[in-house]
Amino acid sequence: MPFAIHSFLETKRDGGVHSPEQIARFVRTLSDGSISRSQVAAWLAFAFVRGLNDAEKVALTHAMVDSGDRLSWDGIEGPFVDKHSTGGVGDKVSLVLAPLLVELGKRVPMVSGRGLGHTGGTLDKLESIPGFRTDLPAAQLREVLADVGFFMNGQTGEVAPADKLLYALRNEVCTVPSVALITASILSKKVAEGIDALVLDVKVGAGAFMKDLDQARALATSLVSTGKGCGVDTRALLTDMSQPLGLTVGNALEVRESIEALKGGGPQDLFDLTVALADDPRAAEVLRSGAAYPRFCRMVEAHHGDVSALEDYDRLAVGAKVTELVADRSGVIEQLDAMDIAMAAFGLGAGRERADEPIHAGVGLVLRRKRGEQVRAGEVLAEIHHDQRGLEQAQALTRRAYVIGEHMPQVVPLVLDIVG
Repeated sequence: MPFAIHSFLETKRDGGVHSPEQIARFVRTLSDGSISRSQVAAWLAFAFVRGLNDAEKVALTHAMVDSGDRLSWDGIEGPFVDKHSTGGVGDKVSLVLAPLLVELGKRVPMVSGRGLGHTGGTLDKLESIPGFRTDLPAAQLREVLADVGFFMNGQTGEVAPADKLLYALRNEVCTVPSVALITASILSKKVAEGIDALVLDVKVGAGAFMKDLDQARALATSLVSTGKGCGVDTRALLTDMSQPLGLTVGNALEVRESIEALKGGGPQDLFDLTVALADDPRAAEVLRSGAAYPRFCRMVEAHHGDVSALEDYDRLAVGAKVTELVADRSGVIEQLDAMDIAMAAFGLGAGRERADEPIHAGVGLVLRRKRGEQVRAGEVLAEIHHDQRGLEQAQALTRRAYVIGEHMPQVVPLVLDIVG
């Protein structure tokens, strides 16, 4: 029997609720092309305005998972966990958290993405390591997961292809901000990984997609309830992104900082957030011990990366010069705007607007001072790593990002709330 698309559209247009079977039929028909783009776009608009309840979000997530391949880890001992961030500036947590989780007894089948716009991507960071491959086939990923305990790869096969179709139309019809549709988009790819548990880092602030705490909490609540409804133990941390995380922004620079953290050092905020996301009383001690670093090296080697480059930072950041930006006055740093720093790095070539655009692995910024710190006129605020492209703009944006005044700013907690 043909799918009754008009009745389906009228139901959501008028504020009704779809059954799981209706949503499954809808996703199947949009995947095989038997309904029109305009009909799918109409449903997206109605769903954006009317919303989806918890059962509808679970059904949509399951249907999107069923539209493609699922990863299976039969024969490998779990539990299998993963982490997802909604995207921030200087967010290199995945590189530190994944090997730490393995040291804590978990396995982490981490399927990651590339950076778009002002946020960096895990795959881009890893590809600054010479030889590192993010396109290992599923059979090899299974071997790496069994042997090393985690992998960090791009998507293999057709994972949730319905999400790609919906996302393209969401962008065209201005429904990208829908909490319900964001929820299904994120979770469909994670559920397809065959995981038991998921921790979410929902960023809030100037450098995040969610600028407002209430909006971020609504998204976190939706993600947690839907994840649990799909059989995945899910929790979310709402974390501050008013200033960059750590002291580096840029792909090779962030790998360098991640290595320092894995060896037991690195900036305090990166350490604190990684431990908070790990949610294990042993996490701080294990991370400080440096035990997770050899695990990371094993993963790099399994992905055909040159492990020796991890100890030779010049081989990670090839072709970048360094220009220092100094303070023009003395005082206390009242603000360090994450978005200005992100756009400075983007203009240098650290980011892209389209997924197929090349990036420069070595460019970016090293922040020598952060919010709440004292600075004297003439002291270095930041190092700009560049190849001349975008240098003047980066200097202007970085100077604007630093607000130097006389008053100590209010302390903003790194973890603003926990859901789940």
